[in-house]
Amino acid sequence: MNKPGQPKSNAELDNFILNEVQLVLAEKRTSLSTLRTGIAIFAFPLSVLSVLIATSRNYSVMEVLPLLLPLLLINLGLTLLAVYLVVHAVKRIRHYNALIDDLKRRYSGLAELLD
Repeated sequence: MNKPGQPKSNAELDNFILNEVQLVLAEKRTSLSTLRTGIAIFAFPLSVLSVLIATSRNYSVMEVLPLLLPLLLINLGLTLLAVYLVVHAVKRIRHYNALIDDLKRRYSGLAELLD
């Protein structure tokens, strides 16, 4: 006897499996978006520091230290945020890839669609 929430026929089972794959792929797209955001956040401190280095002959570091220290702390915070986002996104992407591989192993017809 079928339990509530379980598919009743092969067509319903196929729809259920496809919906599950779509959900996993949507979550993977979200993780890829997080990865892209982390890379973009990481680029900002690098560009700010490269501008500071390129213009360093126009100022004395000791004279602008009160402005430079908060800027460097903000850059450090942004860099840490970017590293966290990238590492977290990569872990989640690997997890979703493992889920997709597991689904492809369990349902051979799915492997043809996803490869």
